[in-house]
Amino acid sequence: MRLPRELAEELVAHARADLPNECCGMIAGVDGTARRVYRAANTEASPFMYVMDPREQLRIMDEIDAQGLDLLAVYHSHTRSAAYPSRTDVELAFFPETLYLIVSLADREAPEIRAFRIRRSAPEGEQIDEEPVEIA
Repeated sequence: MRLPRELAEELVAHARADLPNECCGMIAGVDGTARRVYRAANTEASPFMYVMDPREQLRIMDEIDAQGLDLLAVYHSHTRSAAYPSRTDVELAFFPETLYLIVSLADREAPEIRAFRIRRSAPEGEQIDEEPVEIA
């Protein structure tokens, strides 16, 4: 996935703005290049997990379709842990063809952004594959 620097900065800003809770949202684009970030509310308001309101998620997906874009990734932040999917992240990964992008604020001075393909129905140990994120 190619992520323009300004969108990467927007993701980090969203993660920081929602502290101490995790943030969440969706990323749309074309041909693997992100074009727009759609912020969503974390209905759990929790530092340990995120849940997007299904109505808001549907609204965002409709807007992505109306713009002629593709859903490239679902994103959320980890406030204190590494940018790697937790067990809960795997259990809540309902889009096997979509990337799951995690913004880690474990090191507040050097946020980390990583992307994963998550297949929750795959056997244990084969559910998570990291995909490169090119920030340019």
